[in-house]
Formats: sequence, structure tokens, C-alpha cells
Amino acid sequence: MFIVTTSEQFLRQARKFFKKHPDLKPRFVAVFEALQKDPFQPALGLHQLTGKLSGCHAVRLTYSYRITLTVIITEEEITLLDIGSHDEVYR
Repeated sequence: MFIVTTSEQFLRQARKFFKKHPDLKPRFVAVFEALQKDPFQPALGLHQLTGKLSGCHAVRLTYSYRITLTVIITEEEITLLDIGSHDEVYR
């Protein structure tokens, strides 16, 4: 079981994101629970990022929306960093 934490920036972004997309809250809850169980499930689409986001990973919320995160495997900890559209989170 992984421990999922959030940054202050993520909480601010999530509040804004869910004001615009309240319909995605149930999907977020499902992704959050799946991350806790096993972030490497193929359905999450976990992938490593490159460039200025090197060292971070991302998962799919939907086809158009992503969540960026860090995964610390030795401590089984996940920190959520950002949520938004594909272009927003990869800026």
C-alpha cells in the first residue's frame, strides 16, 4: 500500500480544476484509490517524464487530463504535484 500526499500547490490547482470540472471528482477518487493500491497498474498509464519535469511521473485522469506526481518507491510514497489538461501540466 502506497501513502499518497499532496503539495499545497496541488491543493490550489485541484480546487480550481474541480470548480471547472466537478464531473471529474468521482474519476479522481478512483485514480487516487488505485494509486494507493498499486501505481503501476496499466490502467493508470503511469509514465516517467523528461525535460524540465525529469524525475516526475504522470497518470491519466482522462484522455485529456493528467495528474503529475513523484513516486518514492523505497518508502512507498506518492506526492501529487499538479492536475490539469495535458498542456497545463506539461508546461
